[in-house]
Amino acid sequence: MLEALTRDLRAGDAAGHRRAARRAHLIAFLTLAAPGVPLGALLALLKPLQVEGLATQAGVLLLVLLLAGVAWHLARRTARDERLPAPQRALAGAMQVATTPAIAFLVGCAFLSTPLFAALLWTLALALFVLTRPR
Repeated sequence: MLEALTRDLRAGDAAGHRRAARRAHLIAFLTLAAPGVPLGALLALLKPLQVEGLATQAGVLLLVLLLAGVAWHLARRTARDERLPAPQRALAGAMQVATTPAIAFLVGCAFLSTPLFAALLWTLALALFVLTRPR
């Protein structure tokens, strides 16, 4: 996967840079999210986190949305930074914006002992992944 990313970067055209940004987005998301599942499972076994009450769930969801929004804003700012060359802007922005869905995914992993809430957060992570994917 890294070889394909390097090849796309070296292509030098807009389509190659877009493919590289998409690959970087996926790699960054997987790098952030991969440890979440085993750590969440371990947490569910040793000290399960329960989200009881609609107000608590709404609070956690609001916090996730707030953090994801901040991550998205900062990544967009990097992607628009005129001081960086265009390929570097696209790549850095794609890698940084991958934290947006990763936040929802990782918080969902922390609540594996509450399957419906974890599924809600993972659905949000999927939606954010699709929305933040470089175009």
